Amino acid sequence: MTRLYKPLDPGAADRRGALSSPRKGARHVSRVVLHYPLSREVLMKRREFIALLGSVTVAFPQAATAASTHLVGLLSLGPALGDNTPFGAPLVRGLAQHGHVPGTNLVLERRGAEGHVDRLPQLVAQLVASKVEVIIAGGYPPALAAKQGTTLPVVAFFAGDPIGTGLADSLSRPGGNLTGISDVSAEVTPKRLELLKQLVPNLRRVAVLWNADDLGMTLRYRASEAGAQALGVAVRPLGVREPNDFDQAFEAMSRDMPDAILMVADPLTTLNRKRVFEFAAAHRLPAIYELSLFVRDGGLMSYGPDLDESFGRVAALVDRILKGASAADLPFEQPTKFPFVLNLKTAKALGLEIPSTLLARADEVIE
Repeated sequence: MTRLYKPLDPGAADRRGALSSPRKGARHVSRVVLHYPLSREVLMKRREFIALLGSVTVAFPQAATAASTHLVGLLSLGPALGDNTPFGAPLVRGLAQHGHVPGTNLVLERRGAEGHVDRLPQLVAQLVASKVEVIIAGGYPPALAAKQGTTLPVVAFFAGDPIGTGLADSLSRPGGNLTGISDVSAEVTPKRLELLKQLVPNLRRVAVLWNADDLGMTLRYRASEAGAQALGVAVRPLGVREPNDFDQAFEAMSRDMPDAILMVADPLTTLNRKRVFEFAAAHRLPAIYELSLFVRDGGLMSYGPDLDESFGRVAALVDRILKGASAADLPFEQPTKFPFVLNLKTAKALGLEIPSTLLARADEVIE
């Protein structure tokens, strides 16, 4: 930092006539300190100098605050991600833990495609024009659009297997401009089916609902198919592409009723979750979901990544990028916490008796 004044020379006191400590053996000489009255001109210059220092003191913190404010883009396939939404709230908490607080030193530019994939490239262009430093993309279609539409760093979450979808070269060194938190469906989906089988010992057929237009979710469906085969359970694939497709899926299940439902979470299925709850309740079908937010909203049970941990990892990646790290060099993170959540009120409404062994495995029970 450029100094606005020159530090006093330690020996300057002697030169101004102040008394100095005599050296050993030196002859003592008395020195007289003379005081001269300050002229009006000198007094004015002193006041101007003090005023200048005051203005610098005030202006410098303001400049530092402005310089440290970051602009981050949020891109989603559904509605724009709000601070109080199931995904927005843990993300904001995670960013705050790293010192990035919206409205203080962080500005979040939010864009949502409202379910229209074709709008994503334009939304990416808007974020680029807004001069964001990094884009947080939720789901495979937004992550792909951001990766293809800009060279800005991208942090993706819930976008499926990054290797299987082609979003990354490898988990350890993603390459390109994208990193994030990866999918672990190959390991987690079989456990969801095991939980269903523990609840329904005679489980033979499971209907799987997923967004067939989303490659990331399609890979999750394939993981469930492989896991079901290992358990001797048949999978009924019910891919949906738009809200009207849910009626067709319900009709197909009504004609050939499954023993249970597994729903893959993405914006399309999430926005239509209440319809799935209602169908399951009407036909007394047990269903398992990927995220706890569905159980808190009325679903029967869930097994999947802990949202606070997942978004804490997303926030940590964003923080490192804002501090100068390259997305290409940041390994994909993987969730490590997978809470099993049960809703006993829903179980009672479905007429289901929860085995004590299954109840004992629950990390959270909603009554």
